[in-house]
Amino acid sequence: MLPPSRTVIRRDGGLYALERALQRRGFGLVAGADEAGRGACAGPLVVAAAILPEGRRGEVPGLADSKLLTPAARERVYDEVMARALATAVIVIPPAEVDARGLHVSNLVGMRRALAGLAVRPDYVLTDGFRVDGLGVPGLAVWKGDQVAACVAAASVLAKVTRDRMMVELDREFPAYGFAVHKGYATAEHAAALDAHGACEHHRFSYANVAAVGVGGAARRGTVGVAAVAASAGRVLVGENEDGRKGGS
Repeated sequence: MLPPSRTVIRRDGGLYALERALQRRGFGLVAGADEAGRGACAGPLVVAAAILPEGRRGEVPGLADSKLLTPAARERVYDEVMARALATAVIVIPPAEVDARGLHVSNLVGMRRALAGLAVRPDYVLTDGFRVDGLGVPGLAVWKGDQVAACVAAASVLAKVTRDRMMVELDREFPAYGFAVHKGYATAEHAAALDAHGACEHHRFSYANVAAVGVGGAARRGTVGVAAVAASAGRVLVGENEDGRKGGS
């Protein structure tokens, strides 16, 4: 028996081309997974997974990589994804868990949890950038997957909107940091707030700029990155297996 011919995906095939090629191969339910908050030094890491229906029913108006959409557009697309998706799941990993496990490991764990949390078992899984083993179904890590595959883009919108809403809520509890504006990323305004007020419980103490200021006291600011194993405010800072592939999302 001759092996099946290779599937070729054209660069100009559009956001749905990869999933439709997989579906033509018999993988009817294609799940995508992506995260938000990877590059932030405060707030949770949020990972989402989504399965869109085949054909026109699965085409989401305005769907794109969440980072390329305005906040208002993301909210509209979020509602469309929730209305059309066959299954969705969102996992929130708090800063303390990111500190304990490391960012990259937390990201992989979050993707496994999100995909396992889907009410419908996928036939194939597409993940943004990183290979995730142990899923029990075939999968593929797609470079810039949120710009290439619709299900990954849908997951990116779910993760981003969920996280942004959480950061707005945190801003009400901790207004001194400006979380509603910068969403926990290392902006100049966030750095100034850290210098003035120190870190709060929702910061990631395994990041050098947070470890440098400590809790509730000003200190010299470092750069965003992974702190060496050290103690700060009674916590052990854990090094992180980061491959530096991409910044915040």
